[in-house]
Amino acid sequence: MPPLVRLAAASVLLLGYASAATLEDTSLKVLTFGPRVTGTPASQQARALLEREFRSLGYQTRNEQFTYAKVSDLGSAVRVGGASVPGHAMQGSGSSEVTAPAVRVPGGGGAEDFAQVDVRGKVAVTQRGQVQFGDMAREAQARGAVGLIIINQLPGELRGNLGRAVTLPVLGVSQETGARLTSGTRVTLTVRVQEREVTGFNLVAFKAGVTRPDLLFGAHLDSVPGAPGANDNLSGALAVLELARRTANDPLSARSFFVLFDGEEDGLRGSRAFVKANGPLVAGLRGMLNFDMVGIDARPLLISGEGKLLDWGRTALGDAVTEGRSNDSDHAAFREAGVSTLMFHRGLDANYHRPGDTLLDPALIRATADAALAIAAQVSVPATAR
Repeated sequence: MPPLVRLAAASVLLLGYASAATLEDTSLKVLTFGPRVTGTPASQQARALLEREFRSLGYQTRNEQFTYAKVSDLGSAVRVGGASVPGHAMQGSGSSEVTAPAVRVPGGGGAEDFAQVDVRGKVAVTQRGQVQFGDMAREAQARGAVGLIIINQLPGELRGNLGRAVTLPVLGVSQETGARLTSGTRVTLTVRVQEREVTGFNLVAFKAGVTRPDLLFGAHLDSVPGAPGANDNLSGALAVLELARRTANDPLSARSFFVLFDGEEDGLRGSRAFVKANGPLVAGLRGMLNFDMVGIDARPLLISGEGKLLDWGRTALGDAVTEGRSNDSDHAAFREAGVSTLMFHRGLDANYHRPGDTLLDPALIRATADAALAIAAQVSVPATAR
């Protein structure tokens, strides 16, 4: 039996585990709605289905509404060698057209990489790597670049978010387009974007009477346009649902919140809105565990974080839990509010942000839940016993 399940297939894989069948069934239903872009009917349908799942387990739920300005791409491209090649404007990009020589930035687009070349008055071209898109854009802008093009490190198109808006036009392109952007080549970068207001909803599940949880288990439910979002990030949402299912009759459920965030793909909008709207609750958290892309083993499960939750994680799982800080998922909003966080992640698979993101492995989701529960058990140990 293959470990990887194509959830879009008509057949259903039945595993000898009661909650796995439910995971499978829920996955199949959610994926029929299509890409769960914030503010779309598919997003609303998926949230309603998962809300029913939480309620069937005995949880109360609420939907917390928030709004934000979202940039829509009206048609962005780069012209090189007489041909115009489409790309995707990064969320938070400026809107303008510039013509200038391209200059390749070595490495992964960090400050030390930009320091090796002169980008002033030029269109900086860099490869996607470990550096956040927003950090690349702000570095390019600070050094006087008139535009920035980021090349995907995986096959396919590249979409992304800068976090905070910049005036610089920033475009994501494929590897094929990137190969044409050599240093010294004159290019015309056109980024055409328009702002509109979007309404999102965070789905919050909790047991009756729980208002000040110790732990918050979270994941984003939204996906990018054109991608069904099986691994990114239905897998994380299902991990949260699985945790709620396993703890439904356990004392841990009386000390926990389970939250599915909206608007993550637009810049952590939902998690930031939750932190802002629930100040006293967030201040009282002993930890936030975030699950993002845990349904495909692009790499072994990586659990990273900081603070007391890191210590508890190492007590439970040893060296499998590492110290680290990342800013590209919903835990970042909680860490910025002073909450100890852990991020559960299995790496970027080949279908990341692509139409082929229709695969996830329920066994990996269950294994992720196992790890989270082992860590949560340490948090529940009285201080005198630690």
